[in-house]
Amino acid sequence: MKKIRVGVLFGGKSAEHEVSLLSADHVVAALDKDKYEVVLIGIDKSGKWRLCDSEQFLIDRNNPRKVQLQSTSQEMVLVPEDNASLVSLNEKTSIPFDVIFPVLHGTNGEDGTMQGLLKLANIPFVGAGVLGSAVGMDKEVMKRLLKEAGVAIARFICLRKGDTCSFEEISQQLGLPFFIKPANAGSSVGVHKVKNASEFDGAIRDAFKYDRKILCEEFIRGMEVECAVIGNENPIASIPGEVILGDHEFHTYAAKYYEDGVHFRIPPNLSQELIREVQEISIKAYKALYCEGGARVDLFLKDNLVPVVNEINTIPGFTRTSAFPKLWEQSGIPFAEVVDRLIEYAMERFKKDQDLQFS
Repeated sequence: MKKIRVGVLFGGKSAEHEVSLLSADHVVAALDKDKYEVVLIGIDKSGKWRLCDSEQFLIDRNNPRKVQLQSTSQEMVLVPEDNASLVSLNEKTSIPFDVIFPVLHGTNGEDGTMQGLLKLANIPFVGAGVLGSAVGMDKEVMKRLLKEAGVAIARFICLRKGDTCSFEEISQQLGLPFFIKPANAGSSVGVHKVKNASEFDGAIRDAFKYDRKILCEEFIRGMEVECAVIGNENPIASIPGEVILGDHEFHTYAAKYYEDGVHFRIPPNLSQELIREVQEISIKAYKALYCEGGARVDLFLKDNLVPVVNEINTIPGFTRTSAFPKLWEQSGIPFAEVVDRLIEYAMERFKKDQDLQFS
């Protein structure tokens, strides 16, 4: 049987570059080499696409603080045509693909930009499309769509560069503490929990380093829960998991990837009825935000056990310690099978798109 050629696309110009490297490492390990021919495409921090060696594409892969993309001289470009392919700038060779698996977290990869390029290139790709990726990345638009769909969200205030809003005004509307975060970022990059006026200005400045639009968001007291969803028109939800923060005040970047500071209780200590409610709300949020392929929905359960959706991640962490693979494994679906399904969903959607009339 002819193998399916999968291009795993990772790295990228993003504050989450290193997380992408670790996620890609786990995805590559999960791909069945008897079924797939895997081609690795690493995007370095300058934005150059490079063809990588499948065995030695990372430096310090076991050290999240030092992990790097192995530099190669074979620079590639994607040629958008009916049979899209990667073309080498050095050796005048081209590589066609059956499907692309983007493992790109954050801006320039998870926000619809890469999805638009792959759609123009007329090639199947894993995960949400252009619209789902864009609204899933933009926390302001995401929250407005969820509210419109009747999904409970935390109160928030959106600020753009040049807006003036004092600590007193924000705290009066949202209470204390509250969060400040970039509207378009992930992995808790640029996120601050503000407890008093002395922390406010620094948090605002830092969040604006990563985006021209930021959110001030109500702090929800209660259990933090994550739920994974996969599928296109008829998605299914995993068993949810409770986030155990340990000594950390919130789900920080360092806690997630460096310090082994976040753990998961799967399933959470909740009734079966409430677990089903979390799953149903996760699927409702997934559909409301036009997601496809797979995503992770993050929620809070208030003290009265009312679920509130915090955000969705259309390319969730796929690292060995990430919630997404753990949630599916505890739901009885090994990560290798999840990866298979994500590729199947991509090719299924592409086939349906090809049946549409464009002239």
